[in-house]
Amino acid sequence: MQFIDLNTPSKLIEERVIARFRAIMDRSAYIMGAEVTELEQALATFVDVNHALAVSSGTDALLIALMALGVGAGDEVLTSPFSFFATAETISLLGAKPVFIDIDPNTYNMNAFLLDAAITPKTKAIIPVSLYGQCADFDEINAIAHSHRLPVIEDGAQSFGAIYKNRRSGGLTTIGCTSFFPSKPLGCYGDGGACFTNDAELAIRMQEIRTHGQSKRYHHTRLGINGRMDTLQAAVLLEKLVLFEDELNMRSRVADRYAQLLPDYIKKQKILPFNTSVFAQYTIEVNDRHVVQEELKKQGIPTAVHYPLGLHEQPIFKALYADSISYPRSEYAARHVLSIPMHPYLTEAEQIKISEVLMGVISPEKAGS
Repeated sequence: MQFIDLNTPSKLIEERVIARFRAIMDRSAYIMGAEVTELEQALATFVDVNHALAVSSGTDALLIALMALGVGAGDEVLTSPFSFFATAETISLLGAKPVFIDIDPNTYNMNAFLLDAAITPKTKAIIPVSLYGQCADFDEINAIAHSHRLPVIEDGAQSFGAIYKNRRSGGLTTIGCTSFFPSKPLGCYGDGGACFTNDAELAIRMQEIRTHGQSKRYHHTRLGINGRMDTLQAAVLLEKLVLFEDELNMRSRVADRYAQLLPDYIKKQKILPFNTSVFAQYTIEVNDRHVVQEELKKQGIPTAVHYPLGLHEQPIFKALYADSISYPRSEYAARHVLSIPMHPYLTEAEQIKISEVLMGVISPEKAGS
């Protein structure tokens, strides 16, 4: 059994990808070739924004967005402590400080009602994370940000394709960012990412930052990075997009089946009624996580933990900022969450086996609260 099945979709598009690769090889246009522009147009249409920017990774997407907004030394950026390291790493790389806002224990996303009290004159931006495939509550977050004239960056590395109140992830904030890492709902065959915006000036800034700050060849108007997407990865994503809507529907069916098979005493992420999730992960809460993982492993069922430490607990951030603030909801989640196999091609028989093993090892008394 696979935690994520990357082989099946690759086989489905293999011939078309090879044909695209041959065309790219014939042109030798390996960096920022025509397929990158084609992909950007397709992504902008899918998300329903004016501008999409294909970049080298989800991490670089966040970094480019922060740079375009002028985040730098002495600034503070509000974000979630329950996320992958890159969310806060990119803030610190620019000399700014990540200031953490604890999560809602049911959605694992930023608790918008804690935002206002954390905003100071040093606050430069807000980065909510759309964790596990579900968007954060952006109407609430955007309203608070607007009242303080702050931009919002969505870290949608896990939520590309998700819908929040009839709008797509990526098109909900000042800038949306996502990742196309192979295991993401829409993944390429290496690293890749994208930024989205409706702001023409921000789009120009991000385009320049992506290519070493160039406004034209060898003319550098600002500091930038090498954040360009390889043409080969753009070709893969163009073919993956052909499958994407079907795969989103298949993910929903897999998630619905889990919801039916797993008893209520096993806590699952709550999907808010105005949201759809792309279920980048299917995550439950358990006590005695190591015991549960070992039993699943014995039965040939892989698991993962997203994430075992809050970002504020990471050694580097403890060393950099020496804060002693506790974020109890994030800390509890970090010690109890467990991700089980989740992908569009997971079979009903596999899900029944997973559920039976889970129910055999987790009693109501041993379930996460």
